[in-house]
Amino acid sequence: MNPSFTVYGLVTGLIQSGDDVAGRIVTAAEKSGCAGICNGDIIVLAESMVATAEGRVIRLSTVTPSAKAKELAQKYDMDPSTAEVVLRESDEVVGGIPHFLLCMTAGTLLPNAGVDGSNAPPGCLVPLPEDPNASAIRIRHGIEQQCGVKVAVIIADSRTHAMRSGCSGVAIGCAGIISVIDDRGRTDLFGRRLEVTKRAVADNIASAAELVMGEADEGVPAAVVRGLGLPIEDVSGIESIDADECLFMGVLKRQKPD
Repeated sequence: MNPSFTVYGLVTGLIQSGDDVAGRIVTAAEKSGCAGICNGDIIVLAESMVATAEGRVIRLSTVTPSAKAKELAQKYDMDPSTAEVVLRESDEVVGGIPHFLLCMTAGTLLPNAGVDGSNAPPGCLVPLPEDPNASAIRIRHGIEQQCGVKVAVIIADSRTHAMRSGCSGVAIGCAGIISVIDDRGRTDLFGRRLEVTKRAVADNIASAAELVMGEADEGVPAAVVRGLGLPIEDVSGIESIDADECLFMGVLKRQKPD
């Protein structure tokens, strides 16, 4: 992996349901400092951009809260309709804090099941893309067909981390590169064999891209990461672990009341 690389933010304009994300990315790249999409580029896309284009925007006025949603909303000081949308997007609710439910969704532990009101139209929420890996594959193929190059695509979300303030990027969908590089078997500077080390490459790239993408009104929902030298392959998916192998989830499971 090349230790020197460049990240270019892409201004795409407001994304609406049904928009061609690949086409918008190609156009934005041609107008940006990266002067178009090149072979080997890694394109990072905000999950809200992709979900909006896929028609995943939910108007809260159309949501009828269930009894469970009302119960959780009262317990965690939430809007009942928001709690209902979160419930629908969750496989399991494992706990919460004021205004947030901690949920298991598609094998990932995350607040409010990834449902977000930022960068959504007034009175609306945007859940995660229904299948982020499939979205990454589709957008990757669209960009490659339009540009005649080989690229990778990462769908990124912002997440908090245990005992840390602030958010960083995490990959929820990936196509074109291996998301995790296994360094087990290599040696460190003192010759000790690495036993457990894996590098979350896609997550690290997502975090680098989010430095230029922003979370507020920047209007930069995508970025091109160029120069890493990662091999572009016909692979897709995010490597995750079972809840029993996760330190944080394991503690929550043991402490969860009946």
